Amino acid sequence: MTMTWAKERLDALVAGTAITPPVVETLRLGTLREWGEGWIKKDWTPAPELLNSDGSLFGGYIAALADQALAFAAMTMVPPDAAFRTINLQVNFIKVGRAHPLSIEARVVATTKQLLTVRADFRSDDGKLIAEASAQQLVAPFGS
Repeated sequence: MTMTWAKERLDALVAGTAITPPVVETLRLGTLREWGEGWIKKDWTPAPELLNSDGSLFGGYIAALADQALAFAAMTMVPPDAAFRTINLQVNFIKVGRAHPLSIEARVVATTKQLLTVRADFRSDDGKLIAEASAQQLVAPFGS
């Protein structure tokens, strides 16, 4: 496996040595558990102040987690001389999530020279599917 800026960053995130951007800290998104070529795994536990008044997970928050997890998956495949940006994000809510830990798995499902297509599943601690997400990441050389 060829090491790239993105893969080095993923290794640092898993090791807990990376400095995360302010948005990650502010939104309490956390990092990831493990990754490999074309996939990532992430665990996340909601803080009580991030829940709706009925104790359910806020859908917009799930969308933010999806954008992050899908970006992590894209990082496993982005070329060493390129960056990427989310150009499309879709989240489907399957079941109401509650204040329980989530297991998030994301994977790259298709690649072209300029586009990475990624998908993710969000599962409750009992394995039930809570949401699924997909995105397209536009790949472009640095500075474009």
